[in-house]
Amino acid sequence: MSKTKPFFTETEEQQIVAAIQKAEKNTSGEIRVHIEPTFKGEDVMSRAITVFNDLKMFETDARNGVLFYVATEDKQFVILGDDGINEVVPDLFWETTKNKVINQFKQGQFAQGLIDGIKEAGNQLKTYFKYQSDDTNELSDEISKG
Repeated sequence: MSKTKPFFTETEEQQIVAAIQKAEKNTSGEIRVHIEPTFKGEDVMSRAITVFNDLKMFETDARNGVLFYVATEDKQFVILGDDGINEVVPDLFWETTKNKVINQFKQGQFAQGLIDGIKEAGNQLKTYFKYQSDDTNELSDEISKG
């Protein structure tokens, strides 16, 4: 167990998880958040891909997992979508979502940035991956930490 202060309060974590659950009511897409201090030895995209694979986010039926990766000390952020998403969405699909997150991050509102981004991702994904009445939650909604 890390002795460093958590990046988010317990309340903020609950709000982020609630945002994931709400967003997933609009889409069959699966959203996860991963927080860690740094991505030593890799570039940020490579690290996000490693985390995506470690979390087995590619194991959704429609290959429609989305990872919000944040390296807090390195001040880096990536949104990474699985192949099923990237095959059907237009270029720059994630720009609106990324901009919503970054705008809040610049103001020091890290939890709200993720909440806004998760909400936007859910709204964007419902166009391509509609929620089905028999949809199951294929990936954990809890924040993973490194």
